[in-house]
Amino acid sequence: MSATATSFTSFLKDFEESLKYLFHEKADINTLSLERGLPPEILSGIMANKPLSVAIPKEFGGRGSIVKECLGILAAASYESLGLSLTFGINIALFLEPISKYGNSEVKAAIFNRFLENANMGGLMITEPDYGSDALSMKSFNAEIENGYKIKGTKHWQGLTGMADFWLIASRKQLNGSDLARDIDFFIADISKEKQKIVVEKLFKNPGLYMIPYGLNTVDIEVPKNHKLEPETTGIKMMLDILHRSRLQFPGMGMGFIKRMLDEATTHCRNRMVGASNLLAIDQVQFQLARIQSAFTICSAMCARSSNISGIENNLAAEGLEANSMKAVVTDLMQESAQLLMQLSGAQGYKIDHIAGRGIMDSRPFQIFEGSNEMLYGQIAEIVTRSMKKQKESSLLAFLKTFEPTAQACLHFKEALNFSINTQLSQRKLINLGRVLGRVVCLGYVLELQEKGFRKDLVENCTTMVKQEVGALISSFHFDNATGVIEDYKENSSWLDFV
Repeated sequence: MSATATSFTSFLKDFEESLKYLFHEKADINTLSLERGLPPEILSGIMANKPLSVAIPKEFGGRGSIVKECLGILAAASYESLGLSLTFGINIALFLEPISKYGNSEVKAAIFNRFLENANMGGLMITEPDYGSDALSMKSFNAEIENGYKIKGTKHWQGLTGMADFWLIASRKQLNGSDLARDIDFFIADISKEKQKIVVEKLFKNPGLYMIPYGLNTVDIEVPKNHKLEPETTGIKMMLDILHRSRLQFPGMGMGFIKRMLDEATTHCRNRMVGASNLLAIDQVQFQLARIQSAFTICSAMCARSSNISGIENNLAAEGLEANSMKAVVTDLMQESAQLLMQLSGAQGYKIDHIAGRGIMDSRPFQIFEGSNEMLYGQIAEIVTRSMKKQKESSLLAFLKTFEPTAQACLHFKEALNFSINTQLSQRKLINLGRVLGRVVCLGYVLELQEKGFRKDLVENCTTMVKQEVGALISSFHFDNATGVIEDYKENSSWLDFV
């Protein structure tokens, strides 16, 4: 039976069993995680299950680009390997879904067929050495030529550098002379074609996610006219739609990873004896495990919400609040869960081939790429404060009660959120406020999931944890701290001179 004809339950189960065999019997995932890339026989075994078929439309032989299925595959992969899950996430959210939505109909069939039959992969090139999050200032350019486009520039930190068979490349149209258009264009590069090959100048030595190659790329290619993506309105809005959809699918990668951290931590604490009892008898251990379990609950709710709103039939260009909240909060939870597992594991967790040590290094960059969390939290706060100003509302609680993403959850924080915002906030306070708002938004997802039947005790524990965290963040928000760095600090600052 083909992958597309199989029920998703069976398809997912087969995929999970295949990963268990490949990572625990045929090879050792602890050893594989210390090597760059994956051995060809392991990678081919993984791709034999056609996991990326979940992101290919049915009319092209895929399973239909159903978000629930995409997130399910990401979660199954991240339970075993966060690097593998990110590999799939790059392919799904940053290549296959954009092609499905914006690709020229003349090129889709051949591309999707190569993914299904030849286990091809694709990635996205936006970031440049001098322009990280400032994508609108990128210097890569495109110019129209006979029968196509010439694209030239330098890109770096693209996941799957030197490994992907296809790339989506962002650039700006070259105008008169050296001027570039403000809008962004995207083009498909097929590196199997001579004029579309991308030169890998160097591979970076990333300290985590060994499975994924990153590097510096020189782009100097020519592509046919039908390799240009076709935006619904502008290229910038298309880019926002792509990036927001990707951020809304981060919970899929977080789901399996956090569940693995929880399972490993619980098993360790149940089996680790200290005196006459195990670690589970210790109050602080219970608190730490409850923190990871709260992360599991929040991530579960995020996955449910994302499944409802992030399909390619929806335009997500204006959905920055939810996209930023999901991405920033879930990646914070991933890193915290790994840190807690390491703490509970003691010295064993500090080994790089231990799931905790590996988890810390692999999850850390998630807080940085696709928009650093500080930037995203600042944007969340700006969205809310701008809306408050527009409505001439200074009371945060009063506004959040009328704001759909927070209307239900904010009632759990009446005392903490009952204050006015009357002045221009500093960047650090905006970021702090964004952390608060992101967690209120995400608790709303949890309450929504409870209404559908998700178990009440997990929701209650999670609500208590989020309330405590928000209380601490609000206290920090109100504390007046405008300290800055003292650049010439070395004079009169050596303790040796005062002893």
